[in-house]
Amino acid sequence: MSRPARPSRFWETLAVVVVKPLSWLLVKRDWRRGERIPRTGGVIIATNHLSWTDPVLLSHFLYNNGRWPVILAKAALFKVPFLGKAVTGLLAVPVDRGSAEAAKSLHLSAQRLKDGGAILFYPEGTCTRDPDLWPMVGKTGAARLALESGAPVIPVAHWGAHELLPYGEKKPRLFPRKTFHVAVGPPVDLSKYAGRPIQADVLREATADITAAITQQLAELRGEKAPETPYDPTRR
Repeated sequence: MSRPARPSRFWETLAVVVVKPLSWLLVKRDWRRGERIPRTGGVIIATNHLSWTDPVLLSHFLYNNGRWPVILAKAALFKVPFLGKAVTGLLAVPVDRGSAEAAKSLHLSAQRLKDGGAILFYPEGTCTRDPDLWPMVGKTGAARLALESGAPVIPVAHWGAHELLPYGEKKPRLFPRKTFHVAVGPPVDLSKYAGRPIQADVLREATADITAAITQQLAELRGEKAPETPYDPTRR
């Protein structure tokens, strides 16, 4: 039977056998409103980025809420023996940052959406550089993908992965056991952009709306007021 939005049963089973026990072992869970994740159809899961561990922890969350996460991964990983075969088998999308090839990742992501996949997308493009770990100004890839495909954008915020493995560190902080908090918001309303040409100003505005929706969920998780404007590393 065809499984266009999911990997083969072999690769899916292998990933689940590895990831779920590892996730259970490493962190406690505080998962909120997972029912807002659509169970079928192409969808963009837009989220903040805090740690190299959060793609794995978020994948567990999405899988338990009925979706296989299609992850955008660095193109270099696809060239690593066995790992490259694994990420290909798991339907990850290669991203070659700073290259003319980068546009190909959006085309492949669009195909995954058409097949009914759930794309796990980090609008920031990398772990946040905000000193207080709020989402940065986003890049426009997620907005472009949403406006061109018509797929819904679900904002998902998380908190706690950075306590397990802070950005830039290689050794996890296993004890005491951390809690991975996740909150899902309602779909981002991008209806005001319908019919408008998909050009730079529209993409920036739509990206700002997506970032604001993620930040709103994160403020709830943290119990703090978010900054009025997101951190922009290009202006520092």
